[in-house]
Amino acid sequence: MSLLEVLFGRRFPFKFVYHEEYWMLNTGKHVFPVRKYRLIHERLAAMGARKENFLQPEPVSFEDLQFVHSPKYLRKLQTGSLAKDELQALELPFSPELISFARLSVGGTIMAAERALIDGLCVHIGGGFHHAFADHGEGFCLLNDAAVAVEKLQREGRIGRVMIVDCDVHQGNGTAAIFEKREDVFTFSIHQMDIYPSEKMTGSLDVGLWSGDGDGVYLDAIREYFPKLYRDFRPDLVFYLAGADPLAGDQLGGLTVTKAGLLTRDRIVLEGALRMKIPIVILLAGGYAHDPAETTDVHVNTIRTAAVMKRRAARLLGQNGAAFAEQSRFRS
Repeated sequence: MSLLEVLFGRRFPFKFVYHEEYWMLNTGKHVFPVRKYRLIHERLAAMGARKENFLQPEPVSFEDLQFVHSPKYLRKLQTGSLAKDELQALELPFSPELISFARLSVGGTIMAAERALIDGLCVHIGGGFHHAFADHGEGFCLLNDAAVAVEKLQREGRIGRVMIVDCDVHQGNGTAAIFEKREDVFTFSIHQMDIYPSEKMTGSLDVGLWSGDGDGVYLDAIREYFPKLYRDFRPDLVFYLAGADPLAGDQLGGLTVTKAGLLTRDRIVLEGALRMKIPIVILLAGGYAHDPAETTDVHVNTIRTAAVMKRRAARLLGQNGAAFAEQSRFRS
């Protein structure tokens, strides 16, 4: 490890939200790689991140979950009475431990959003469970963490307009359905069309790509909309689902984007928001490479890029992270 990496790690210009229980969920030989959470934490520690860089979340309350999820669905979770088709839609072994994992993940995204409003940026080493609908879960997603965080902060009067930038390879169908027709929440999704979910929901802006499109088509689409969407919508907070599953060779995707392409994606999405002084929350979302280290590389690259963009924006704007806390203004 180089001296530069050590110094870089000790000077992360933002906090990480993380809990060791994230990777303790027993999913057996499932394709969902909970191990990646531990690997990312270990990589950050090796880069010099210290204990004080990490914040530990608490599980979200069932009361707060009702901001998004129906009482009937939540009762089914609490009593373990999901129907057979509901269990099949989850595609994960259902257990009390899964409920605890999901509640902790939602709590982590809420904490990361709150911290982003203070520092300008926060990374949740977790989150991005965008396939959960108000009344059911599916596609490895039991609860919709970003949606609950949006609703909680809006109801508390801490934010007005919100943008969700979803760059997971799968469309965030649950998120799109939850915020359908909401003028104060803009949902952007760039995803692969010829994979799950077979039925796509309608978000504010959906960009559908196809298997094998690769870096050129992918990055052209990103550049077409960013930073323009930030200027047009002017959100008070951005949730960025920085999925690693567009990566070439991913088991559940086929866009064949390279690591360099994903790094460029991160730079475009992050730089535009930070230069406009828009706080941004990074959520990991999906990533299913055969080797979890490959997925970890993509996520760590996102974090490295965020650190570079955060410092660069601060220099250009002549401000430090605390300035975001002083700006608590709504753009609407």
